[in-house]
Amino acid sequence: MGYQLKIDVSPVYDLLGSFMVYTTKKWIRNLDIGMNWLTEVESSLPADAHQSLIQAAQWPFEDYDVLYVWAIQRTKDEGITAFLDDLAHAKESTLFEAVRKYIPSLSYENAVRIRNQYVPLLHLWYENYFRHVESSITALIEEDASEKKSLLHKMDPEPLIEYASGGVVIEPNPSIREVVLFPTVHIRPINMYSFCEEMLLIQYPVDVAESNEEEPPKVLLRLTHALAEPDRLRLLRYVADEPKSLTDMIRDLNKPEEMLIHHLLMLRAAGLLRTHLTHGDVEKFSIRPDGAAELQMFLETYIHQ
Repeated sequence: MGYQLKIDVSPVYDLLGSFMVYTTKKWIRNLDIGMNWLTEVESSLPADAHQSLIQAAQWPFEDYDVLYVWAIQRTKDEGITAFLDDLAHAKESTLFEAVRKYIPSLSYENAVRIRNQYVPLLHLWYENYFRHVESSITALIEEDASEKKSLLHKMDPEPLIEYASGGVVIEPNPSIREVVLFPTVHIRPINMYSFCEEMLLIQYPVDVAESNEEEPPKVLLRLTHALAEPDRLRLLRYVADEPKSLTDMIRDLNKPEEMLIHHLLMLRAAGLLRTHLTHGDVEKFSIRPDGAAELQMFLETYIHQ
């Protein structure tokens, strides 16, 4: 292992994540917040705010890599509005230099565009939505990050990353010098990661307590839903012997790429797959050993509680 592991915590990450989900609709059907959240938020926004926010759906998804790098470099202990104000008033050259080390392909013009386009909309998103949930989000992520930080000196980085993320495995990669883990709520149960120059950013989902103990827990529903599709069971069998890439699956399974990606997302969200991040940013997938045991545990707990 040639990298340092850092655990960062800030509601800024959930601000960015919730904004991304709302504007792009990415993964929304596989997220715990689901389509109902999207509908509720949309109905609560003023019409002019909604019209302003939806324009971000047309912007490059890679813009978020830049925003997350700026978030990591924020001044410690500053709030969301202070973070956004710092971005708004920073010199263009300062913003560009702050991110160029991690994303060498970023042009000066794109750095300026990202700041000028996103900061006003993130302010708008904060005022109309995120500030109303900020305190509850902050409590959840700070509690979770505290637990993960306490494990930094008790566990090696590799198992801690896999534990926090529910299955992300970093294969040997000499180009990675730092791995940053940060907890979020809105993108639960999906992991999101970004390869930067010498740095890997991994968003991991925070466990949220179930509000109704009479209802099946979401983690159990994700497991049973994922296993109810025969093609997904065959996919699990296919990756049982060794990690396989999406390219391998397309070649060997004779299934459309879009369908395979959907199945992988379902199995990954259910905690049944490990995601291997390999040199060259290639993902491979294998069986997560704890997945079947967790199914039995959650099923028995729910039935006998």
